[in-house]
Amino acid sequence: MSDLFSLAGRTAMVTGANTGLGQAMAVALAEAGADIVAVGRSAVADTEAGVRAAGRAFHFVQADLGQPNISGDVIAAAKAAAAAPDILVNNAGIIRRNDALDFTEEDWDAVMDVNLKTAFFLSQAAAREMVGKGAGKVINIASMLSFQGGVRVASYAASKSGIAGLTRLLANEWAAKGINVNAIAPGYFSTNNTTALRADEARNKSILERIPAGRWGQPSDLGGAAVFLASAASNYVHGAILPVDGGWLAR
Repeated sequence: MSDLFSLAGRTAMVTGANTGLGQAMAVALAEAGADIVAVGRSAVADTEAGVRAAGRAFHFVQADLGQPNISGDVIAAAKAAAAAPDILVNNAGIIRRNDALDFTEEDWDAVMDVNLKTAFFLSQAAAREMVGKGAGKVINIASMLSFQGGVRVASYAASKSGIAGLTRLLANEWAAKGINVNAIAPGYFSTNNTTALRADEARNKSILERIPAGRWGQPSDLGGAAVFLASAASNYVHGAILPVDGGWLAR
């Protein structure tokens, strides 16, 4: 049974792996046997240390995922390092907060470009390589706001709803090519993106009261889901959106 979850001989590309959820998933994938390609703008020393401690190879591709036409360059850089991905985790994401009446076009475009546009085109670029192998895994990072509207995060809610639809669309097109496309929908996790929520005493209290598990998620809570969706254990899973939310949606 353990072989079903082994990622030995695989290479996983994780975007936004410098901290938080991305870092935790990268380390979990490495502990399951995968070599790691981390993609992002900023240093990833802690992530690299965790991956190397697991005995796996580590590569860093520096890229601003909000820039146009970047996806092909990212995959080319990985290939040049002999690290073309067998697994892609589209984790990189940003958020902008403002009332819908005051939300700016700049904040709309910035979030949509990173969270949705690049997730699609990086998936496309990676899948063009995976098709030749007849196998691959794409894991998108959705959100509770793939199911709910939220407040004051118009572009984030739209992008994560888009990720849910994109996951199903790509699964429909690529399942027969041997590529699994699925998503993880984290609940309320203790990360940089939720600092403002956790600092707001009223919002923090209302969120915790809604979570059956009674706590914010920790990044390490995503590791098992990431390994499952990256491994042979999920070979007949296509187009799924797996909530890891402490029971939030069940409430």
